[in-house]
Amino acid sequence: MVMCHNPEEATAQFASFSNDKDFRDAHPAPVPTTLLHGGVMVEFPVAEGANGRAYLVKSHHATNKYVLLFHEWWGLNDYVKNEAVKWNHELGFNIIAVDLYDGKVAATAEEAGKLMQACDAKRASSIIEGAAKYAGDAADFRTMGWCFGGGWSLQGTLLLKDKVKACVMYYGMPEKDVEKLKTLSTDVVFIHPNNDKWITQEVVTEFETNMKAAGKTLTVHHYDADHAFANPSSPRYNEQAAKDSRAVVKAYLEQK
Repeated sequence: MVMCHNPEEATAQFASFSNDKDFRDAHPAPVPTTLLHGGVMVEFPVAEGANGRAYLVKSHHATNKYVLLFHEWWGLNDYVKNEAVKWNHELGFNIIAVDLYDGKVAATAEEAGKLMQACDAKRASSIIEGAAKYAGDAADFRTMGWCFGGGWSLQGTLLLKDKVKACVMYYGMPEKDVEKLKTLSTDVVFIHPNNDKWITQEVVTEFETNMKAAGKTLTVHHYDADHAFANPSSPRYNEQAAKDSRAVVKAYLEQK
């Protein structure tokens, strides 16, 4: 049963960006990448629907620490799977890259836009809950996502409540409902590219105001880069900003 939490407004607002030609043009097809060794696709029961899917990378030592990764609007592609492997190596935590598209992966911006708009918030929430149950009752979580997944990183944190110890959002759409934000169990780290035309400084400032009103801690890190700067398969990839932000995120997650 899905918890009493509705992420639909925030996720729908981000999904509407796919109607913007400039947004689509800013996301040309990802550069192909070679899948790294280390993970495996898994399935798990999901309330009121078909099994959910995720890419699991287990730690080499016993730990109840998990990171839930949330993919961009492209879907759970090899780039995100590789991120799961890399973060597993860097943190030593179990990594679950959740598939919110039920196996569908986009090859073009037009396809990605259709998948993002078709992503049902209730189904996505059920998948997140199913992934958390798959990890087990003793598991505790950190969330991280980029773009479309940046918004879902926050929504997943709200959904799983006190089971979440940390939340990282890379240029995702924030939740605006202060009452919902009051239920957060953790602080939030927000990675913001100064040149983002969609998750603008105005969006970030509003998020800061709302988090303060909710009595929660938000730390924003700004970078002179564009939307999608952390994705090496994107032409907007900014190596220095990606490296610097990754170090910030790693230090944050290691404390959790």
